[in-house]
Amino acid sequence: MERSTERIIRVNLTQKTIMVESIDSTLMKQFIGGRGLGTKILYDEVDPKVDPLSPDNKLIFMAGPLTGSGAPCGSRYMVITKSPLTSAIACSNSGGHFPAELRSAGYLGIIVEGKAPTPVYLLIDDDTVHLRDATLLWKKTTHQTEDALRADIADAALARDVRIASIGPAGENLSRIACVINDKHRAAGRSGVGAVMGSKNLKAIAVRGTKKIAKHNNDTFTAAVRAATERLKAGPVTSQGLPKFGTAILVNIINECGILPTRNFQQSVFAGASKISGETLAETYLVRNKACYACPIACGRLTKVTSPETFKGEGEGPEYETVELLGAGCGIDDLAAITKANYLCNEFGLDTISAAGTVATAMELYEKGYLPYKDIGMDLRFGNAEALLSMIYDMAYRRGLGAVAADGGYVLAQTYGHPELFMGVKRQELPAYDPRGAQGMGLTYATSNRGACHVRGYLIANEILGVHEKLDPLTTQGKASAVKAIQELTAVFDASGLCLFASLAPGMGYDVVRDMLNGLTGFGYTSEDLRCCGERIWNIERLFNLKAGFTAADDTLPKRLLEEPLTQGGPKGMVCMLDKMLPEYYSLRGWDTQGVPSKEKLAELGLL
Repeated sequence: MERSTERIIRVNLTQKTIMVESIDSTLMKQFIGGRGLGTKILYDEVDPKVDPLSPDNKLIFMAGPLTGSGAPCGSRYMVITKSPLTSAIACSNSGGHFPAELRSAGYLGIIVEGKAPTPVYLLIDDDTVHLRDATLLWKKTTHQTEDALRADIADAALARDVRIASIGPAGENLSRIACVINDKHRAAGRSGVGAVMGSKNLKAIAVRGTKKIAKHNNDTFTAAVRAATERLKAGPVTSQGLPKFGTAILVNIINECGILPTRNFQQSVFAGASKISGETLAETYLVRNKACYACPIACGRLTKVTSPETFKGEGEGPEYETVELLGAGCGIDDLAAITKANYLCNEFGLDTISAAGTVATAMELYEKGYLPYKDIGMDLRFGNAEALLSMIYDMAYRRGLGAVAADGGYVLAQTYGHPELFMGVKRQELPAYDPRGAQGMGLTYATSNRGACHVRGYLIANEILGVHEKLDPLTTQGKASAVKAIQELTAVFDASGLCLFASLAPGMGYDVVRDMLNGLTGFGYTSEDLRCCGERIWNIERLFNLKAGFTAADDTLPKRLLEEPLTQGGPKGMVCMLDKMLPEYYSLRGWDTQGVPSKEKLAELGLL
């Protein structure tokens, strides 16, 4: 059976028009979908120098072909735009059930253009797509929005079955660290995509789908799915570690390796690590596991805090990055407070990584006397859990110090005259691994096209966990080639609609993805074709950033990480030796010494 043509919805909020368009199959084969196709559309249609919060910027929701198909871990979509936080390309990933529902409605993605004069939401019910007034939803949290939106739909079955992606007060108030939340708890978290959605007066997207996704060859696809599932079952990380303790299992591991960012990366070992670990979360607040669509791993944590009263709440998480950065990153070892902070970020629509990094920046500014008490009205020292919660409210509603902090740690540190205290890349806050003790992650952070990021090339899998191939974390040798390789594989997973955690299973590389994609699409990919797709995606993102004004000077790390040696743990005495890796990386990529892709490389990838 021939597979049906993929479709996307194009919504112009200014003109109040909705069109359904077919996607050219050649474009699909070159860029796959998800991150790849969304980036290509942004590159073709948006001026890289556009004001990210102007109506001329576009907001693209794009699933991958394997999303919702029944492929294991095929649950992801991307939100792609120009970032108001970094001014670079933004491409933020989320899972849950919203993406699969969009695919079941018959669409691969949605392109949002312009700006609505008043708040609206987009309602998709298979082939019926229309805009509805969202005035009564405005100023509501993401949880309140989901409940109120369902109540707004007269059709009881439709109201019950829709899956929803929305913004909270942070997105409405144009916080540059605002995210998009779907299914109440799953975040397209990074780079301020929620602020772009808020700038367009788009409060939410609700979708119900009842269609099956057609396969080119169902037998081939089914066999490939079985093979992928068996690999996931055979992997100790995907079959044991993540299901049992979730991503927060990493807290103790990373702490023991001496690279757990503590007090805004001033230290790398946290005395209270065991108190905030995945093991402790399982013993205290875990209710049960929760899986995204078609996921056999089920790493999600449904949790509930019943006491003390100040920290009561329930929801999903916290994940590793969240618990580590809101915890050790801010010098806090109270798991109840951290879990509550995570709930608030989800309800307000704040990226937990950037929110934590911004608070940690504020805490260091305060402790060093650069941020006066009169500007905040509270003791903002490291370890103050109540101050953390207060800052989250302030950032979401732009009140007090939050009026500045809502725009992220870089703006906050610069405002108070000490940008060197901001721990980030391209103005985006760093994730929860200190690269002084994991050299490859340092190169990954510096070269990430969307700013500091761990999911643009998770080399921790090799340097720390020893997945696939164990690499010495303290050496720079071989790291340029390893980073390039994992960046390209990651791009393919993102474009296909697969969760990156699937790549942690043994043998889950190009061959497995190839077989599933070929069964679904009939495109006849080879594994090398897919690698080239990953390389093509990486290079077109780079081209967008270069046209936006970025240069090789932006491929760097905070001076603290380059010049101040670690004082604790196994990597004691280490700095990140970026200068030893970056030239080789550029050369391997076919870029010149200024990080600009050569004409030969662009011609090879079909990007000229």
